[in-house]
Amino acid sequence: MRHSEGLLTLDRLRGLVDAGEIDTVLVALTDMQGRLQGKRCGAEYFLNEVVPHAAEACNYLLAVDVEMNTVGGYRMSSWDRGYGDFVLRPDLSTLRRVPWHEGTALVLADIEWLDGSPVPASPRQILRRQLDRLAEHNLAAFVGTELEFIVFDDSYEEAWRSGYRDLSPANQYNVDYSMIGTGRLEPLLRDIRNGMSGAGMYVESAKGECNPGQHEIAFRYADALTTCDNHSIYKTGAKEIAARHGKSLTFMAKYNEREGNSCHIHISLRGTDGTPAFPGDGPNGFAPVMERFLAGQLACTRELTYFFAPNINSYKRFVAGSFAPTTIAWGRDNRTCALRVVGHGDSLRMENRVAGGDVNPYLAVAALIAAGLHGIREDLALEPELVGNAYQHGDRPQVPATMREAAALLAESKLARAAFGDEVVEHYLNNARVEMAAFDAAVTDWEKVRGFERL
Repeated sequence: MRHSEGLLTLDRLRGLVDAGEIDTVLVALTDMQGRLQGKRCGAEYFLNEVVPHAAEACNYLLAVDVEMNTVGGYRMSSWDRGYGDFVLRPDLSTLRRVPWHEGTALVLADIEWLDGSPVPASPRQILRRQLDRLAEHNLAAFVGTELEFIVFDDSYEEAWRSGYRDLSPANQYNVDYSMIGTGRLEPLLRDIRNGMSGAGMYVESAKGECNPGQHEIAFRYADALTTCDNHSIYKTGAKEIAARHGKSLTFMAKYNEREGNSCHIHISLRGTDGTPAFPGDGPNGFAPVMERFLAGQLACTRELTYFFAPNINSYKRFVAGSFAPTTIAWGRDNRTCALRVVGHGDSLRMENRVAGGDVNPYLAVAALIAAGLHGIREDLALEPELVGNAYQHGDRPQVPATMREAAALLAESKLARAAFGDEVVEHYLNNARVEMAAFDAAVTDWEKVRGFERL
C-alpha cells in the first residue's frame, strides 16, 4: 500500500465503515512519557458522537509516572481536585488506518479542559505553542527523527517474567549496515515498514546498528507536528508488531553497557512560501537565520536537556566514544558533536544528537524551536565549528551527566519559563522529581551483585 493511501478523510472512513472494513477507531493522546493513551471506540460511535462532540478521559493521564501511579505535586490533577476529566478533541488530519490491527483506524487528539481551553502541559499543545511562536517570524519547522531500537527473540511476557535479565538479542554481533544481519530479521522489519506505510508514513530505509539486535528504520521528514505524531504512532506500532512475531523490542536509551538507542533529530526551517531558510551566502553556506538558530542551540542545550533526556536511564547514554554526545558544540558532519550540520543547499539542516530513543518527540522539538528562537531574537553570533574529536574538549560546555543536574538547570532557566510558561516548567520538573525519588528508593541488581555476599 502506498503511504498516502493510509491516511483517511472523514468521508473515506464513513465509506469503509459502511462497507464493513473498519469497525474500530482508536482515539489517542500522547502523555508526558511520549506514550499513546486513549480509547478503542466503535466506528459508528466515533462517527456519530466523538466527531461532533469529542471524547473524554481522566486528567490523571498527564499526572502519573511510568507505572501509572498517581503521584503528588501536580497542579492540574490531584486527589484534592477529584481527578476529573479533560476532553479529547480529535485532530481529523491525523486520521489513518492501523494495518497491524484488523478493521482499525486511529486518530490523535488534542487535549482541552471542559470549557474548551487548552491544557498547557499536553506535549502536543507545548509543541503547537512553539510552532505558533515560530510562525510569528514567518517560519515553519520541518523535522525528521531517527529512532534506534534493540530486538530480542524473547516475547514481552518472557522478558517480564525474567525481570528483563538474560534476554537473547535477535543478532549475536554488530550488524551495522550488514545485509546479512538485517536479512535475519527481515520478516519483522518488513512487517514494521509495511505497517507504517499502511498507516500513512513515508518509509525510507532500514539498517542494522552496532549493539547486537539493534536496528533503525528511517522515515521521510515532514512538518514538525506530523513527524512527532508519526514518531509516537511508530513506537507503539513497532512494539505491537514485534509482539505478533513473538519477539520484543526496546527503545530505552541505554539497555546495557554497549551502544545506546539514539533519536537523532534533524530540523530545518522554511519561509511561509516554502523557501528553505537555512542556506545562504554567509560563512559555511549559512543564511543569518541558520547561524542564529544554531547559536541558540549552543546557548540553551544545557538548560533544556531534560526535554531531550527525560528519564534516569537517558543519561547513561552520554559516554565518550559511544557516538552519543558529551560536548555541546557544532561541527560539519561531525558525529562527535552534540549538534551536527549536514546537507547542502536546500537540504541544509541541523541534527541534534542528544536525544535518546526514550524521548518524547513533542517536547524535544519544542525545545529545539525555543532555543532557535532565542538565538534569532537575541541575534546571537555563531562560534566557529569544532573540528576534530569533541570528546577531547572537556573545556567546552558539557551535556548534563545526570537528571538531577538537568532538572536543576531547567528550574533556573529563564528561557524555558519565558518560552513554555511557569506552569509547564513546574509540571515537568515535578515529573523529574518523581522519577528521581523512585530511582533513589530502588534497590538495583548492581547493588545486590556487589553487596549480597561480599559486603
